[in-house]
Amino acid sequence: MIPGTEYVIEITYIVAAVLFILALKWLSSPVTARRGVWAGEVGMVLAIAGTLLYRGIVDYKWIAIALVLGAIIGIPLGNVGMTAVPQRTALSHAFGALCVTLVGTAEFYLRAPNVPPFLMSVLSLEVILGGLTVTGSLMAAGKLQEILPQRPITYKGQNFVNLAMLAIAVAIAVRLVLHPEAMVLYPFMVGIALVFGVMMIVPIGGADMPTVISLLNSYAGLSAAAMGFVLNSKLLIVAGSLDGASGFILSVNMSKAMNRSFTNVLFGAFGQVQTSGAAAVEARPVHSATPEEAAAILSAANKVVIVPGYGMAVAQAQHKVRELYDLLTKKGVDVKFGIHPVAGRMPGHMNVLLAEADIPYDKLLDMEEVNADFPQTDVALVIGANDVTNPAARSDVGSPIYGMPILDVDKARTVMVIKRSMNPGFAGIDNPLYYLDNTLMLFGDAKAFVGSIVRELSGGGGHG
Repeated sequence: MIPGTEYVIEITYIVAAVLFILALKWLSSPVTARRGVWAGEVGMVLAIAGTLLYRGIVDYKWIAIALVLGAIIGIPLGNVGMTAVPQRTALSHAFGALCVTLVGTAEFYLRAPNVPPFLMSVLSLEVILGGLTVTGSLMAAGKLQEILPQRPITYKGQNFVNLAMLAIAVAIAVRLVLHPEAMVLYPFMVGIALVFGVMMIVPIGGADMPTVISLLNSYAGLSAAAMGFVLNSKLLIVAGSLDGASGFILSVNMSKAMNRSFTNVLFGAFGQVQTSGAAAVEARPVHSATPEEAAAILSAANKVVIVPGYGMAVAQAQHKVRELYDLLTKKGVDVKFGIHPVAGRMPGHMNVLLAEADIPYDKLLDMEEVNADFPQTDVALVIGANDVTNPAARSDVGSPIYGMPILDVDKARTVMVIKRSMNPGFAGIDNPLYYLDNTLMLFGDAKAFVGSIVRELSGGGGHG
């Protein structure tokens, strides 16, 4: 190795670690998010560059081939629509965790049977977390892509079976720590972790996918940190710890936003359709409106709060929503956006979509900020949001979402809900909001309906 290269590597790693920390800091605000993305990307480039200078590399041929293949696979995977970002994120977790699991397996067979106890401990943690994250993330991606059923699949004694599997994997890990020569047990430990990842996601419904993705991100980070101990890589320890800690904190915050615990998310089978009350709600009357009527109501309003949900993402309606925002603002209407922390299918989903449409950041209000405004709001326009606006969370003790903080759209003078049909949301429960006297249902595709409202507003009418 060239003299002084070790110092260059260490400095490169330190700068990369600092950039990773700054990236997390800047990503916490929409205003600095782009800067955070660039910091993370530059940090990763430096980390890779430093690794390529490492003295242990004897042949760059296979590394070059891997980089080319990775680019060939990665570029198409990155070129996805905004609605596919959640499942694309889940795939990233799966690929990262697969890397960790494969590296851990290679290290075990290179070192066995003479693996020190501490090293065997972190190596076991690495492959167990990595293995369950691989299959768990693939299952989550499948559910989000609707390749797999979104509703929970449960059976009697499921939690006991799952926890027993995890306990067996941990028991094998303990055995290997004490007796690393028992190499025949290692494949069983990895195999159980892989199966556990599948079984962990099977009973989880679509309503909990944002929290689950965040939790899987945490697992992937922690497994990478464990790999850092195995490979004696300080940068991996730092980066993995940052990823694991941030993912865990985000999961905690999202659970609080739903007024639920981790155990309830992982073992609650939340998201099953409640069919018992279906017949009763079908007969309840709803009030609907046309685009012309909706445009007239919006044009006459002084204060409007737009509440986006996954329906807006599916319809790719964010740019039409921007046009609506521009038109109403020109007419003198005060327009803001109310964002629920678990709206959509991944953390920050709505913020990303609205930022893509260049909605001003100061108009995007968190739930705590916007809820106080609803009683003074003339129109709350809900675009494809279901469970996060369900007043049953406040009043119905028997509801699965009881206690979950929601956006108080029902307190607005008029509520307009753009929705394809009366079907329930991810939680699989009916929404009493749709039957209130001050609610108008705007049935149709979000992009098409908002486009029709925009055309009506552009054609005439004024601010009254």
